[in-house]
Amino acid sequence: MKLNARNFPSLIAFLVLFAASERALPVVLNCDRAATKTEAAICSDENLRRLDMRLSSVYGKLARARSQQRDPLRQAQMAWLRTRDQCGTDENCIQGSYEERIEALQAQLREAIAYKPDSVDRQALEDLRLAVDAMRGSDPELPLERVIDRLRIKTGMTFFANVREDPEFGSGANFPTTRPSGVTSDEWRAFRASGIDGEGARTSYMLMDMDGDGRRDLVIDYDIGGTGMFLYTNVLHRNGGKFVGAYSSLQGHDDAQEQGAAAFEDNTGQSYLYAVGVRGFNQASYWISLRGRVYAAYRSSAYGVDTIHLLRPLTIVDEVPTLTVRYRYQLSVPKVQALDGKTGMTTLDNTWHAALTHSLSLVGSEATGHVGGQDAPLCPIPETVRDADSSSYYSDDPPHYTIELVADVPIWVGRQCYIGRMINWFGRYYPKEGLEARLLVRKPGDDTQGRIVSIRGVRSVVSGGVSTSMAKFGSVKGM
Repeated sequence: MKLNARNFPSLIAFLVLFAASERALPVVLNCDRAATKTEAAICSDENLRRLDMRLSSVYGKLARARSQQRDPLRQAQMAWLRTRDQCGTDENCIQGSYEERIEALQAQLREAIAYKPDSVDRQALEDLRLAVDAMRGSDPELPLERVIDRLRIKTGMTFFANVREDPEFGSGANFPTTRPSGVTSDEWRAFRASGIDGEGARTSYMLMDMDGDGRRDLVIDYDIGGTGMFLYTNVLHRNGGKFVGAYSSLQGHDDAQEQGAAAFEDNTGQSYLYAVGVRGFNQASYWISLRGRVYAAYRSSAYGVDTIHLLRPLTIVDEVPTLTVRYRYQLSVPKVQALDGKTGMTTLDNTWHAALTHSLSLVGSEATGHVGGQDAPLCPIPETVRDADSSSYYSDDPPHYTIELVADVPIWVGRQCYIGRMINWFGRYYPKEGLEARLLVRKPGDDTQGRIVSIRGVRSVVSGGVSTSMAKFGSVKGM
């Protein structure tokens, strides 16, 4: 094109647009060309530069995974850059902007590259459904447990854990310095080459061939502690002389050492196969075999329902084959009860036992979904009670996240009305004891008068209560 006064403005406009689009490409910020106060702030902070590199890496992977949608992605990135630059030199604002954008891009990347269940996976799910449905005829209480136990892989595994420097206090655990029993010399070299140290008090390891290639892959269970006592499980594939994690591709860590460190990151929920909440939650995972394939059968339970997700361990999971088992309960109040907060037992008198038994008839025998927040009071509000003090006649505040609320019901003992709150631990069930549940009883307006009553619940699978679906996988309640 011949440059003259007529076309010069168009050329300038083109160059401006080209430069703007180039800034949105997955290229790490060039600090020699920092053009804004925000870019200067990023270049002067090591943590922000690291976030910029991670964002660039994740963006590039997403652009390659969705090559047909690069233009919309570029426009969205340019819009984010403008938003980021509004932070000025506020480092907390810049960091939050990057972390939010990285998480959003990781979610898109996960969806783009996640494993899609095939016909074998769908048939494996149907096999599981048929087996559980058949088992409920002979064991309506524990058909899922019986089937899972039959399918569990019990051979070809090697287990070991970190070595604790101080066994008495259980602290200072480190990766073993010598080859554990059952680990081959070749596997030990792969461990060392992969940079795995798993520093932590409760890090354990399992070797098992998960893809049938004759070489064992690696499962790492890592306890990060925290209020939920979450236990994270990461699965690494044996690839050549190293163990490689599928989820490292979502993290934006392209350096091998950073990938090893990222194996236990949990801030984005993208660096592990699944996690279980040890405190209160009723979650677990079992290694099973179906249709010649290895699955992590991840169970998450609640009152009246068990959900099993079949996870392919060496893949990035998103939508997965899912089995749902629904139960109904026969609830009762044992007359002999443990003393509240004390050792010993006590026997309920007939009046209280009858009142509590009647209140249980108001509790749903199956899963009821959200409860609480009644529009009407559970107990009559005396005329002498002011509106500001009337809330205690409805229901209690939401329970602690480690406890599941089943129902709030009135309990009439003679002419006195109490409020009973039935809680359980997300459907936790024992072969002999049954459902683990309590009825928290209190007198409205008087928190000093209350008691805790144990509830007995015997469950059975409802007719037609075993079903299948393809569902999004979420491994920790509330995360």
